[in-house]
Amino acid sequence: MTSRTHTTAAMASKSEQLFERAKRVLPGGVSRNTVLRAPVPPYADFGRGCRVTDIEGVTRVDFSNNMAGLIHGHAYAPIVDAVSAQIARGSAFMMATEAEVLHAEHMCSRSDGFGRIRFVNSGTEAVMACLKAARAFTGRPKIAKAEGAYHGGYDYAEVSQGSTPQTWGSIDHPNSVPLVHGAPPSAMRDVVVIPFNDPARAVAILDKHRDDLACVMLDLMPHRVGMHPADAPFVHAIREWTERNKSLFVIDEVITFRTEVGGLQSRYGVRGDLTAMGKLIGGGFPVGAIAGRADVMEVMNPGAPKVLYPLSGTYSANPVTMTAGRVAMEHFDARAVARINALGERARAGVAQAIARTGVCACVAGGGSILRVHMKPTVPQGYRDAFATPDETKRLALFLDHLFNEGFLLVGTGTAILSTAMTESEVDDLVEAMETGFRRIAAGA
Repeated sequence: MTSRTHTTAAMASKSEQLFERAKRVLPGGVSRNTVLRAPVPPYADFGRGCRVTDIEGVTRVDFSNNMAGLIHGHAYAPIVDAVSAQIARGSAFMMATEAEVLHAEHMCSRSDGFGRIRFVNSGTEAVMACLKAARAFTGRPKIAKAEGAYHGGYDYAEVSQGSTPQTWGSIDHPNSVPLVHGAPPSAMRDVVVIPFNDPARAVAILDKHRDDLACVMLDLMPHRVGMHPADAPFVHAIREWTERNKSLFVIDEVITFRTEVGGLQSRYGVRGDLTAMGKLIGGGFPVGAIAGRADVMEVMNPGAPKVLYPLSGTYSANPVTMTAGRVAMEHFDARAVARINALGERARAGVAQAIARTGVCACVAGGGSILRVHMKPTVPQGYRDAFATPDETKRLALFLDHLFNEGFLLVGTGTAILSTAMTESEVDDLVEAMETGFRRIAAGA
């Protein structure tokens, strides 16, 4: 028995051994569910540019980029140099730093809608702060959000993020469905759920709560809803409704800020009263930000005669994140945005052509430098259209396993996120590997 145990342990891969250790100290062996892969998650050793090498020595092209957090890929030299210099001077202080001011000035320069900005430590914190600021500014308790949209791990923001055909109710009156067991019923009552890309139904629902709504929160290209950019009439209908009813328009640009210099909202010609940001604006370090109208942001002013929303955090605006974020965003200028968006368009066009050539039942959604493959015949227009059947889920898993084995790392939803470290070569290689995968699926493999 002892000999057999030692033999098995000796044969186990480094990843298997590490995962066994992890399961003894971490629930399920991880702190982030998104890194799990059956039967064992891959463990990163190091990353360079658009490639990451795991502890087994296998190198893959990284089309995940830490869930859209690495706009310049891994170990981007200007960020490494700037952060190294800052760490040598100190990583965090009980004092303000010039690094925060410099990053704030740069971020506000990217959009006319950013009168003021506040930094926090994650996209979840940014969304939470936006919702609390909206309540503080309007004095109203309720928020509205699109069905299925992911906005981080806050009781109110995650309502109906994971609703199912058994729980989501009528499309004319979607249910407010909790994501986490034991979520307070009071949170459900204070969240109004509207269908995405359905202006008539959305406005009809909002009208019933017009006196209680502090804000309507919207991701203009929501990942969990299918990664289909919002239709302009829907966006403008929501913007007009908030203006008519003295509610705030909150835009979640945690992922989508990469699509334009001033965020995806600039493509629609609208400005959020508040905008939540995160991911790329931290240059690879934990970050979140709330930006918006100066009068709305004033609720966070600690020097105001009456402070409506005290907001602070031990690591908020720490100089390491501020330095990395500023360098990342200064290097992600209009030229860099245009280049990476062109690569995204090339990728989506290539995938669409591969789908047509293979005859597989699939489609490709997305915009800017992001694409998402659905195992559906047409691009979903809303959450209920995007909801995957068991067969679609199975085929997507096979597809992602194929890509992983071919040397490509994607998000588990079938989403590919580009970085500026990529070229046409990596994009074309991905499309080629996807076409092979489509052929296998079409053949019933």
